Amino acid sequence: MMEIVLIGIIGLCIGSFLNVVIIRVPKGQNISLPASHCPMCKHPLKWYHNIPLLSWIFLGGKCAFCKKKISIQYPIVEILTTFIFVLVTLKTDSLLKAAIIASLFTMLLALSLIDLKYKAVPDNISIPALFISVFVQDFLISLNDALLLAGAFALLRILVSWIIKKEAMGEADIIIAGIIGATVGVELGLAAIYISAIIALPVFLIVSKKGYELPFIPFLAFGLFITWTFTPQIHQVLDMIYG
Repeated sequence: MMEIVLIGIIGLCIGSFLNVVIIRVPKGQNISLPASHCPMCKHPLKWYHNIPLLSWIFLGGKCAFCKKKISIQYPIVEILTTFIFVLVTLKTDSLLKAAIIASLFTMLLALSLIDLKYKAVPDNISIPALFISVFVQDFLISLNDALLLAGAFALLRILVSWIIKKEAMGEADIIIAGIIGATVGVELGLAAIYISAIIALPVFLIVSKKGYELPFIPFLAFGLFITWTFTPQIHQVLDMIYG
């Protein structure tokens, strides 16, 4: 039990740092300097203003100096990162493997939020995530599956772009496809992509009426997380379908 509590605290701290990454990396800013400050009044924060989750709660979601609202993104990211670390640890029999998988999903969370907010997928996050993903399973198997799914997405991109006469998907989608293949294999990877599409479809139908361009990477990341979390159940469904 104490181990899980410790993992949860680590997840909270990493989630706090992840907020800095999400905000600064797309803007090309240094993630270390300047020190943490209010994005509105630029006032440097005290150490007790930076306690993950608790500071946001005690401050009532407002800056201690200018009293402007602090984005709810901060506690949400910290909670989600904590959830990822705890869940992955509970489902994995090795702390090293749990650290690798939790780090991967944390990076995918950052990429998803950056894509939603800025319509950008920084290579300095996506490429390291791809590198980490090939160590989730056996290295050679993961590398092979990553290349297969990434290659399939690349061919699909060329074909669809030719048919509709415009760019169908970004290069980052190909990288995420490689991450999916490396993490869960080709068969489950295809299931993850299918789940992503099913989740994205109703959202797309809603936002397309408002002229909003929906990024697909958050759905691919979520589909992968669902597939990894419920791998035995998805295997059972696939066995029922294909006998």
